[in-house]
Amino acid sequence: MAHSDEVRLRYVKKKLRSLVFVVPLFFVTLTGCSMTDKNSDDVPFAGTSSSRDASQAMEKVSSGIYDLIGVKGKASSSRPFVAECSGKDAKKYFRIFHWWSFYPTSASDLGVAMERLREELPKRGWKIVSYGPDASRNKNVNLTADNDRRKVGVNIVQMSKNDPPKLSLHVVSGCYKVPDGQSVEHF
Repeated sequence: MAHSDEVRLRYVKKKLRSLVFVVPLFFVTLTGCSMTDKNSDDVPFAGTSSSRDASQAMEKVSSGIYDLIGVKGKASSSRPFVAECSGKDAKKYFRIFHWWSFYPTSASDLGVAMERLREELPKRGWKIVSYGPDASRNKNVNLTADNDRRKVGVNIVQMSKNDPPKLSLHVVSGCYKVPDGQSVEHF
């Protein structure tokens, strides 16, 4: 394993450990009642898929959200990653997380982008679960939405006071199961 791969792997593991308590709370917020499996209080079942195919599907979801932003700017170049489904067999079940940022060309377009997302997401099958300022010192505007059909949730934070200003997007899948005879591939 190359040194840079080791450093990246340590970074991802550290991030995942720090999120053990935050992510379940975050996803509980993201998953509305209709997304939850009727026989369970767990994260919704997203279907059977390989890690690679689920990752590609998550990139398409993120790309669709990007297309709705509707203002000029640049997205960060992050890739989805695989994580465990809490309380499930880690060799058979997994979730996909895709965290990325959008930087508008003009800072004045940040609010326009957030408002477009608030208006356009429901037209594309998303249900807005919450919208408004958070409890941070900056009172960042947060939008949380679920897509029941795709078993995906998104949290978008408008960070106007960042330098540079940006939208921070966290896209999270439900739990997938790998096909019989396969194991979860982590990346």
